[in-house]
Amino acid sequence: MKFIAILLLLSSVLIISCNDDKTTISEIEVSEKTNEDKKITASTIEGIAYKDYALSPEAHQEIIPWTQYHELSTQIDFLKKGDFSFFNEENADLLKFIKDFKSNLPETLKTNPIISRNAIIETSLLKLNEYLTLDNIDRKDKLLGIKEVFVAFSNLNYQINKKLERDMYNDIQPE
Repeated sequence: MKFIAILLLLSSVLIISCNDDKTTISEIEVSEKTNEDKKITASTIEGIAYKDYALSPEAHQEIIPWTQYHELSTQIDFLKKGDFSFFNEENADLLKFIKDFKSNLPETLKTNPIISRNAIIETSLLKLNEYLTLDNIDRKDKLLGIKEVFVAFSNLNYQINKKLERDMYNDIQPE
């Protein structure tokens, strides 16, 4: 009696295990597709919608001595092409860059709105760094982090333009 029960148990395990070959193949195909979907390419980044403000000619003159701004602008251009090397750096290197970015802000641009935009850029850069260095972050969250960096930098440009335009109107004297 025990022998028949053991034989039935073994035969049922054998029948069930024979069916697993097809499911493992489909699981491998699904995992390959999801790995391809997790890659973020330049075309994916180009599809991110946001308002991109450019600097006015007057603003370009004001930021000439601010080398960290130029470096960040260059790195954001690389990010738009899918190069994450600057944003994947060690956290200490990124913190040093952010510290220099904030400390070398030209005196003419040290207003509360621009300083607050710098803080937002700092937050978005650190957040993107964490998203890109951790493996368990979803692709949509990484794309959201990239968009936040783009928006923060664009808003900084907008605030710089707005400040210089306001200064220009304040310098106009009534006749």
